[in-house]
Amino acid sequence: MNKAPLHKYVKYIEKKSAKKMGVLQAARSISREKYTEKVSASLLYGLLSSIAVNFFFQPGHVYSSGATGLAQVLSALSVRTLGFEIPVSLTFYAINIPLLILAWYKIGHKFTIFTFITVTMSSLFIQVMPHVTLTEDPLINAIFGGLVMGAGIGFGLKSRISSGGTDIVSLTIRKKTGRDVGNISLIVNGIIMIFAGILFGWKYALYSMVTIFISSRVTDAIFTKQKKMQAMIVTSNPDPVIRMIHKKLHRGVTMINDAEGTYNHEKKAVLLAIITREEYTDFKYYMRKADPKAFVSIAENVHILGRFVDLDD
Repeated sequence: MNKAPLHKYVKYIEKKSAKKMGVLQAARSISREKYTEKVSASLLYGLLSSIAVNFFFQPGHVYSSGATGLAQVLSALSVRTLGFEIPVSLTFYAINIPLLILAWYKIGHKFTIFTFITVTMSSLFIQVMPHVTLTEDPLINAIFGGLVMGAGIGFGLKSRISSGGTDIVSLTIRKKTGRDVGNISLIVNGIIMIFAGILFGWKYALYSMVTIFISSRVTDAIFTKQKKMQAMIVTSNPDPVIRMIHKKLHRGVTMINDAEGTYNHEKKAVLLAIITREEYTDFKYYMRKADPKAFVSIAENVHILGRFVDLDD
């Protein structure tokens, strides 16, 4: 009589256990060094984003880009439609929760774990950071808010973490279609500008455009994701290095055999690989694992003629 419910219950437990194991396996596959680096970057992003929101954006009625700006819009709309304010921290978290579920199934477990940590830190800091009005001048708030937020995003990207929001949507569509979808950010930012104009006047929409521009410039100054670098590796043991570059970085390698060191005339292999600046931290880590005795030279700002695929984890 109770066989069917028991069978369903067992299946439910199995599914739940499988999900837990997926989280555990993803967490265990992350090295302690990378974990510390990424969590530190998440904390720094959370701190800087909260300063930008609570010290500059909110007092100046200036809107940020992406999920943070959308959270500000929803918070402002709640006052006018519901009669009370829903905190920016709560709306920011609510926007990202369904996107994190999407990322878990469509992008990857490691990516989702660190994005979840970043979103949580940002929401927490925005909630606990006091609201301070340094100035009511919207232009000053736009400039300095953009500087602080751009720094947070730039340092986050250097450690290969995402703050969620439109990043998740863009990566999901790119993985499915193979197309780069930069228009999503433009559409979201356009909606934010329209609401800024409607809610506070069109001059505030223009100030928000200043914020987004400055934030993007600062981000680019700290971190340029697509900058190409050439790695030249001189090694006596090329096979594990080649496997590492192929499997971990998904990059091609050119090998020059029978190179010779002039000091002891030992036969070496010279490997050439093109990577992005975004991949450089991972490259150094995996290189130490594959061949700690290899000699590695890095040339920055190389120009590529031919096909080079920009990858996302």
